[in-house]
Amino acid sequence: MAASEPTALERFINGILPENPVFRQLLGMCPVLAVTNGMKPAMTMAAATASVLICANIIISLIRGFLKPHLRILVFTLTIATFVTITDRFLAAYVYTMSKQLGPYVPLIIVNCLIISRCEICASKQRVSVAIADAVGMSIGYALPLACIATVRELLGSGTWFGCPVLAESWWPRWGIMVLPPGGFLVLGILLATSEWYTHRRAARAGM
Repeated sequence: MAASEPTALERFINGILPENPVFRQLLGMCPVLAVTNGMKPAMTMAAATASVLICANIIISLIRGFLKPHLRILVFTLTIATFVTITDRFLAAYVYTMSKQLGPYVPLIIVNCLIISRCEICASKQRVSVAIADAVGMSIGYALPLACIATVRELLGSGTWFGCPVLAESWWPRWGIMVLPPGGFLVLGILLATSEWYTHRRAARAGM
């Protein structure tokens, strides 16, 4: 491993906040907007993405010594597609209702830039332990924004959280826009702006 490459702990920590795939890198935005009208679909998508990312990183790291530069993207895609198919069939077999609700977004994990980028940046260059730490950190970092967005949208739009009643309609009117696509853009924009504001504020304080 090159001396300049991050350690397993650094990869793990970077994936959660400093290099957060949604708030910092804006990767995998399609499911972030499409499946976050409720916590159940959001967390199911986060779990599906995590399983594919971790498995793909492990396999790519194990075979990194055999990868040819001109074939690496093809190998990445085939590896990811294999685990996406396994995950999709698992959901269809054991969580059929959620599988139907997520629709085409689970198969679309194949083209999720987050997974391909981690195979390229980390798994194809570092040992398995580092690749696993990177995948777990990025998976947590991907799940956190989905949970934040889904919590806001489900609470304001439906008055529930994980399908359980939380806000009584008698004293909290439902914001119908929150369960519609514009609600996803609105909440994401507010969270991205808040993240940028906090980052710049910390940088300004550090420079004092």
